[in-house]
Amino acid sequence: MKPKANLIAQKLVNLYRQEHVILGGWAVLNPVFVEEATDDVLTAMADLPTGKMLVQHIQNLRSGKTPMNSIDRNLLPYGGLMAESAVTTPLSENQWSELESGLAKFTPTQQGLIDLQKLNVVKKFGDEWLIGIKTLLSDRPELLEKWKIVTQTYRAYHLWNMASQVIQQPLTERTRAQIQADMPEYETFLPMFDEAGRQLLDKLRTFMKDTKHPTAKED
Repeated sequence: MKPKANLIAQKLVNLYRQEHVILGGWAVLNPVFVEEATDDVLTAMADLPTGKMLVQHIQNLRSGKTPMNSIDRNLLPYGGLMAESAVTTPLSENQWSELESGLAKFTPTQQGLIDLQKLNVVKKFGDEWLIGIKTLLSDRPELLEKWKIVTQTYRAYHLWNMASQVIQQPLTERTRAQIQADMPEYETFLPMFDEAGRQLLDKLRTFMKDTKHPTAKED
């Protein structure tokens, strides 16, 4: 299998699993899946965890069975649990007020995320708070726009932590492939941290290309 096909397959599977924190959701991701999933990529994808589900999803998109802004419920990553929470967790009037107040005070910083996650209305959704609240806000566009800032901030800090950790680990071919697959997101979000983010991005690129690293071997 061509190395490039493996990398693209891993990248697409990563995007598939992360749909719940990607702005635009399936409407944004589906055209990417259809365009980049060549036969070689589909073959490589089928060997990855949850890859067979994504292969079927792409086939459904290409056949027209699934609209380009949607996905078959049976093919949702994580068994659809990310989408279920919002359906089964309505908010009371007081909870709506708490959420609106929290969004009005939100700042796109790590402390801002911490303060938001302390709200009872957010705790209600557990680990699924990002997608749960996003779904509830689908008919409240003014709040949804503010929630997009929350999602972007969360993703930025998540990737910052991932990048900081990965360059401290032994370099293996699997690590290198994972960095390459995630690089588009690193390049999008790390610059949000200004010079510190750009320096971390440079370190990540150097780490990935370090073919002389003593631990750069197959794992």
